[in-house]
Amino acid sequence: MAPAVVAPAATPAPFHPDRVRVLKPGSPCPSGPVVYWMFRDQRSANNWALIHAAALAARSHAPLAVAFCLSHRFLGAHARQLGFMLRGLRLLRGRLAALGLPFFLLRGDAPDALPGFLSRLGASALVADFSPLRPVRAWKDALCERLPAAVALHEVDAHNVVPVWVASGKLEYGAKTIRPKIHRLLTEYLVEFPQLPPPAVPWTGEAPPEIDWDELIGEVVREAGEVPEIGWCEPGEEAAMEALMGRKDGFLTKTLKLYDSDRNDPVKPRALSGLSPYLHFGQISAQRCALEAWKLRKSCRQSVDAFLEELIVRRELADNFCYYQPHYDSLQGAWGWARKTLMDHAADKREHIYTKEQLEKAETADPLWNASQREMVYHGKMHGFMRMYWAKKILEWTNGPEEALSIAIYLNDKYELDGRDPSGYVGCMWSICGVHDQGWKERPVFGKIRYMNYAGCKRKFNVDGYIAYVNKLVGESKKRKSDDHSRPAAKHSKT
Repeated sequence: MAPAVVAPAATPAPFHPDRVRVLKPGSPCPSGPVVYWMFRDQRSANNWALIHAAALAARSHAPLAVAFCLSHRFLGAHARQLGFMLRGLRLLRGRLAALGLPFFLLRGDAPDALPGFLSRLGASALVADFSPLRPVRAWKDALCERLPAAVALHEVDAHNVVPVWVASGKLEYGAKTIRPKIHRLLTEYLVEFPQLPPPAVPWTGEAPPEIDWDELIGEVVREAGEVPEIGWCEPGEEAAMEALMGRKDGFLTKTLKLYDSDRNDPVKPRALSGLSPYLHFGQISAQRCALEAWKLRKSCRQSVDAFLEELIVRRELADNFCYYQPHYDSLQGAWGWARKTLMDHAADKREHIYTKEQLEKAETADPLWNASQREMVYHGKMHGFMRMYWAKKILEWTNGPEEALSIAIYLNDKYELDGRDPSGYVGCMWSICGVHDQGWKERPVFGKIRYMNYAGCKRKFNVDGYIAYVNKLVGESKKRKSDDHSRPAAKHSKT
């Protein structure tokens, strides 16, 4: 990533007005509480949506509350994702309480749960964080229709460094087209966060109901238990900051220097940041990660620049795609040249054809692909380089590009801790449909889509070493599962 013209300012900057959009105006003289509907950005620190909500509350001398709507298995979530999220929310509730902010956990989709809740509170404004995904956008459209007339609805992009609607007003072709647009805006948006002020008015309204977290987590995890939780990634803001810059194993403090040279080597997973689960659930701010990384640029310039390219440009390119392309998870979302070449070769003879069930069980003739699938199933996170190879082989081994894309997204969203994410959809679309890529030499099955094969991987890294590494991970995962089954159940807690 090319450097910004000026380094980020060390002093806090005020909230940028272009980071917020008014989706629905409210009363010209607001007086009731302000509610932050937290969804994608599940944190108390470095959260532009919460900062904006606090400013609205202070402006109208009103109290502020935070609400989270627990949908029923959003986008097919399993215990792996839901357990991680709920355990993070449990910690978050305590952090918010320390700030004097009540936390309400509502059951159901936002359009069903929020209007009555806001009416009951006499709220004046609802602040929402931003997501480009279709269901969340549909929820906001429904809320504009269902909210009381006096309640305003504001949307804040607290997930991206440069808000998606500011970075570009159109669907970008690739990194090379969005990169200069983002770079020009970094000095304006990559700024230090202001401190969240204490509530202007203490909360004296309806008290949040007590939450029996053990019972809630147990209920949700049992229902969605087909894909079990993982133990290697601790949820919450504190754990996220530890992963970023902890003294023991922090990415910036311990392994940053390896990132530029080793991040694409699946045998060297420690070279990766390990931050994607925290970024997906919003338990850490990408902007905070970027600000901390920038401080180390003099000593690790290449690694910092490579990290910022992935953290800012590539992640925000994924949001751009999902925001401006409504068919972000189907063949319809591919560029015309890619759709044509894929359909031209859809009937080509395949050496192997596997069913979804065979792929899910890692029952192919390719030991490298099987290892990558098992890494995802048992570990909850496949190495980034292997995700490309994994998806491209699914294209090669299924009956056509539509089926391949459907299976890749299904498996990714089911097993990846950071699944159901714009970066995941774009990763599958890049691998199978050539999104954000170019045409390559035409060949059977792939057409002009970029090709990857076993021999290429063998030249790039130690394939046998990766397979052995995954076998070890699987063994450790099975042992943890066995140990968990033998432990007595924990007592319930309502803290």
